[in-house]
Amino acid sequence: MATRVTGHVYVASRKRGDVFYAKWRDITGKQHQRALGPVWTSRGRPPAGSLTQKMADDTLREILVDAGRAPVDDMGRDVVTLKAATSAWLNAVEHEEQREATTVKDYESIIRIYLLPEFGADTVIGTLDEARIDAWRVNLLEEGRLSRRTIQKVMTALHSVFAYALRKRWVSRNPVAGVRKVKVQASGDFNVLTTEQVFAISRKAEVEQMAAAIIVAAFTGLRLGEMRALRWQDVNFMNATIHVRRNLPHGGVEKAPKSGKVRSVPLIDQAATELDGLSRRDLFTNADDRVFCTKVGGPLPPHVLPHALYAAMEAAQIDRAAFPAKDGFTWHDLRHTFGTLAVQVWPLADVQAYMGHAQVQTTMIYVHHVPKVDAAAKLAALVAGDQETMSRTMSRNTQIGGN
Repeated sequence: MATRVTGHVYVASRKRGDVFYAKWRDITGKQHQRALGPVWTSRGRPPAGSLTQKMADDTLREILVDAGRAPVDDMGRDVVTLKAATSAWLNAVEHEEQREATTVKDYESIIRIYLLPEFGADTVIGTLDEARIDAWRVNLLEEGRLSRRTIQKVMTALHSVFAYALRKRWVSRNPVAGVRKVKVQASGDFNVLTTEQVFAISRKAEVEQMAAAIIVAAFTGLRLGEMRALRWQDVNFMNATIHVRRNLPHGGVEKAPKSGKVRSVPLIDQAATELDGLSRRDLFTNADDRVFCTKVGGPLPPHVLPHALYAAMEAAQIDRAAFPAKDGFTWHDLRHTFGTLAVQVWPLADVQAYMGHAQVQTTMIYVHHVPKVDAAAKLAALVAGDQETMSRTMSRNTQIGGN
């Protein structure tokens, strides 16, 4: 029976020094262990055979890719079960594609809760056809137990499993490709704060670091993971710029930003003032130190900044549950706050770049959200002007006719 591939690197002390070891479990559930090489912690290139921590982690990643692929690649179409196929696909998502840990967990849940119970773990994947899958889709929609968004995610995952199986030649076609897609109409609604609310909430934060984080997030648009990964070397006070080079997602490892590209964001005076104050603290102000960190300089756990925001909102008597969109105001809505401010002063293409959006359509939601408070007045003035012109014309014609 196939299972999920997992593994880790650890250090063992030996007479000649510390050695990196890898321990992992392959897709059949079998445990493995092997020495990778001596630990190298000094500066410069390690001698042949020795490894840095990064080199050891990269080696483990290669091992895990092979551990998830080899046992099932030799299977024919008639024997590959849904369990084996989903396990191999999940392993590829995690170790080959290196998707976010939260994404991998979501896929794991979809497989465990929906796919395997519905179709059967030991069902040969090649026996599932379009009619069977479409009947299930229709049933899910008619039941109404799951949201359309959840059903969409389940069907997308199943499509990806079959696409992977097709590449491996475990199936002759992807039956999900012929199934009607579940569409979800996005409302485009989200929550934002006024600038006055941002400052009011920041003033109520319990510690200086949290107060600064709220200001920085609201006025730079950095994602939570980008805030957790921000280093002082990324903050350029002279050029009024923050360079977004890394992202530390919940449950994941630090890597490039979500877009995959480094970007620069304007550092406005209000945010720069907060960061300047933090830069004067006693510890963790070197170039490679984290801007927002724990008491020992490590990355903040994912819940710390959101919880600090919610406590400050309560202290400022701003009810986060009263905000209309979704489940009330969340940390991510600070990024939406930045977006609605940014589109009022910068060209749309610039805002897209600052926020790291792959598509300009994503940035457009902020244009639609910004209230056009003077729109009615402008149209009223135009109509009034036309009325005045018509009145003068009619008066002139009357005078001519009278003469």
